[in-house]
Amino acid sequence: MIEQLDGPEILKKLSVKQMNMLAAEIRSFLIDSVSKTGGHLSSNLGVVELTIALHAVFDSPKDKLIFDVGHQSYVHKILTGRSGRFDTMRQWEGLCGFQKMSESEHDVWEAGHAGTSLSAALGYATARDLNAENHQVVCIIGDGSMNNGMVYEALNQIGDEQRNLVIILNDNAMSISQNVGALTKSLAKLRTSNSYNHIKHDVKEILKSNSVGTSVLGGLQKVKDTLKKSIVDSSIFGELGIEYLGPVDGHDFKQLIRILNTAKKHEGPVLVHVLTVKGKGYPHSENDLNGTWHGVNQFDPDTGTNINQLPAGHLPWSQVVSETLIRLSKKDEKILAITPAMMQGSKLEKYFALFPTRSFDCGIAEQHAATYAAGLALAGYKPFLSIYSTFLQRSYDQINHDIARMDLPVVLGIDRSGLVGEDGATHHGVFDVGILRPIPNLILSQPKDATEAQHLLYTAFNQKHPFGIRYPRGNAFFQEVGTYQEIETGTWTSSKALNQADLIVIAYGPDVDKIVQKAEINQLNIATVNARFFKPLDHRMLQAIASLKKPVIVYETDMLAGGLSSAILEWICDNNISMDLHRIGLEDKFVEHGSVPQLRKDSKIDITTLFNRIVSILGNHAD
Repeated sequence: MIEQLDGPEILKKLSVKQMNMLAAEIRSFLIDSVSKTGGHLSSNLGVVELTIALHAVFDSPKDKLIFDVGHQSYVHKILTGRSGRFDTMRQWEGLCGFQKMSESEHDVWEAGHAGTSLSAALGYATARDLNAENHQVVCIIGDGSMNNGMVYEALNQIGDEQRNLVIILNDNAMSISQNVGALTKSLAKLRTSNSYNHIKHDVKEILKSNSVGTSVLGGLQKVKDTLKKSIVDSSIFGELGIEYLGPVDGHDFKQLIRILNTAKKHEGPVLVHVLTVKGKGYPHSENDLNGTWHGVNQFDPDTGTNINQLPAGHLPWSQVVSETLIRLSKKDEKILAITPAMMQGSKLEKYFALFPTRSFDCGIAEQHAATYAAGLALAGYKPFLSIYSTFLQRSYDQINHDIARMDLPVVLGIDRSGLVGEDGATHHGVFDVGILRPIPNLILSQPKDATEAQHLLYTAFNQKHPFGIRYPRGNAFFQEVGTYQEIETGTWTSSKALNQADLIVIAYGPDVDKIVQKAEINQLNIATVNARFFKPLDHRMLQAIASLKKPVIVYETDMLAGGLSSAILEWICDNNISMDLHRIGLEDKFVEHGSVPQLRKDSKIDITTLFNRIVSILGNHAD
């Protein structure tokens, strides 16, 4: 049936039996496809029936279907005629792992961050009403995203304006891993409110069948209203003036289609509470409570074994940091860890298990997590806030206003910095240097290897200022250091004496050692500077470099604007210094999805491009 789907219109003609057959086929297709390309598996397996039902009831693209985050839109892509391209999912110039407007008219919103859908949906609904149009706006949001503060800002206005808007709350009690917080407990209570719905339906059906019953039914109206008020309207949705329907079994087509048709006819905003099982239909993901199967690399679909194994002695960068954090926390009881719903992704599971009273998951609430860390720091603790670079953008004001302005010793573990590959433009961590560098009091660094990472984290906890440590996606060779060493803030190192080199490359991160090795292989007389601090710069080394009057290349794998080379150019200008400076970095554009080597090559920031530039410059100087 999948091959016949060139659009969702056919779904309106299917029987429930045929829909169930299609759902089974889609699940099998997803498991097979994602095992080859990697991607978001569990979230999509959980919304198969829901997505089919949505397209059967609503009329996309006239009706606007907006998926929060968008990582659960694979089924939507299949139903809108894109199954034939699933072998390109998340690959260079292939299908995006999120909604993408350039792919299809059925994709009306793009996002990779949680909590944006309700605001976007209200924007669409407002425009519809201003244009005197008549179509539905439907927002599909998971219970994990409901922890995000932006959701409540939108709900507040939605309840106030009372525009026609359908909100589908996909409740699987999970975000990436298990949800946390008071809202999660509130939703758990609502999940049990199907007793109210059953009572209402069953009593009504029995009593309306005769005249006596009809009289009794009228008398029971007050009882029904009281029951509804105590169970449903007292929830946050009812208090905001948003009609609540549900909960409903998200894997039962009869229930889904009935309740979606009811929501479609409703005047004003309505929330449909749909209960689903994340990872449904695939035991490995369905029984996963830790988020391991949320986003996956290539795997064997029969055994669930990850095909890509780490090299011997290597750990993911996130784990290098978390292992060091554990070791430091054993010696210092003031150190604690905070994560905004990324415990599994940031490899903090072991830390949470070892230090349950010193580890805190704030849910998908990056802004809150940053200010929460500030409060802990003011009270004398040493918070480590582990946060993906792409999500750190969401907490800019709190880092600026609440942490740096008061010069608080919060350590920012900036995970997934740089290009991250297949997740694409919404997830690349290439902006944090330019975002953080202008903020006073804040120190910003990046280690070149796992050894330097251990020393930098130790250094960060032994000083009194906000201290950011960037580290990329991927892995590094890890060997636990015997003794930690404090690294002097704002100091760089060089692979050889600067005055002995014909050209100087200033770089940072894991590329430093790669450049040194390639230069040796190609017998090029260059000095590679490890610019492990973006802020402050090593002014003494910069002065020494400038005095040599030799060509200098600043090689960065993040945005040029506001990056390391921008900082060096500012220093050159402010000190009236002349330098033969060349820059390699990301230009002023968003980078799409694909493998990191492919993206680097396309953006002309790969090592080959660097060495071609080195050879060209040295050749010109020889002439």
